[in-house]
Amino acid sequence: MIQLEQMRQKLAGYSEKLIEMSESLDLAGASVKVEELEMEAAGEAFWQDQDRTQVVLKELKRLKDKIEEFRRLEQEYEDIQVMIDMGIEEGDEGVIQEVEGMTAKFLEDFEQIRVETLLSGEYDPNSAILTLHAGAGGTESCDWVSMLFRMYTRWAETKGYKVEVLDYLDGEEAGIKSVTIQVNGANAYGYLKSEKGVHRLVRISPFDSSGRRHTSFASCDVIPEIEEDIDLEIADDDIRIDTYRSSGAGGQHVNKTDSAIRITHLPTGIVVQCQNERSQHKNKDKAMHMLQIKLLELKRLEQLEKMAGIRGEIKEIGWGSQIRSYVMHPYSMVKDHRTEEESGNVQAVMDGKLDPFMNAYLKWLAIK
Repeated sequence: MIQLEQMRQKLAGYSEKLIEMSESLDLAGASVKVEELEMEAAGEAFWQDQDRTQVVLKELKRLKDKIEEFRRLEQEYEDIQVMIDMGIEEGDEGVIQEVEGMTAKFLEDFEQIRVETLLSGEYDPNSAILTLHAGAGGTESCDWVSMLFRMYTRWAETKGYKVEVLDYLDGEEAGIKSVTIQVNGANAYGYLKSEKGVHRLVRISPFDSSGRRHTSFASCDVIPEIEEDIDLEIADDDIRIDTYRSSGAGGQHVNKTDSAIRITHLPTGIVVQCQNERSQHKNKDKAMHMLQIKLLELKRLEQLEKMAGIRGEIKEIGWGSQIRSYVMHPYSMVKDHRTEEESGNVQAVMDGKLDPFMNAYLKWLAIK
């Protein structure tokens, strides 16, 4: 049973790698934290503070999911070893194909969890707020934003994340001029931070009767959703608050009322918008929260004295500043210009297959 012995040799080093992974994930610390939170949850006063209750329950779920995910990976590894032993002892070549399938799944799961160990940033476990803006290219760019909006929504669905549209502005002729969504789920920000920057599209334009090739640009900004109170005062004189009528295709995305809020921070020029809620008061609260997060990240950038960290580089939405190119003509290719990760299946990427690009970014960031 040479093939089975070869498979055993291929997996030999993973026993030690699993131990290293357990240490990287700090599973021992996670288990201790779970016990502490469960003791808190068992207290008589636990349900009296609903804000604290939600924080504790969310953290408990995140920690338990992390521990359970690793335990499943360990079990996969043990099951493969048992299957190999049985096949060798019984001389049963029929198990070879099954072991090959089990091994392929184990290696895939191992790599995915290994990438998660790179999510070590302070806000990586948080949900994310993602904003898309059309850049150079007019109607073409608005259509490009609608394509990116669909791409990120599809990606979120495959990860089991919930997407909430906070703000939506139709393009003048077609597509979307700007859209802000909140992607709710563990590690959403950790993954989506890889998408910050300018995205470039090259294709034959469906809006050009001459069938010429066009280049379009759209910017993507991503910030973490921070649930706890942010200790950052904003002076009333530093902001301008405007109300406007919500927009959205046939009411599909947002409520069409006069409750939409736009807040401009005058000293920095930062603009945030929210129109998701029917209540103007709730929209204002959400917009102010988003502004606080953006100002907090700006403050940290100034402290670091470099355009990095949470927000990443701020670039003009146009030529020469893209982080990723999506070429549909004259050839088919998606390429990330930071990591050199690429795919020849543009349609799969547009359908939400972004994990290879996100994982490559996390690895690139770790050695940068």
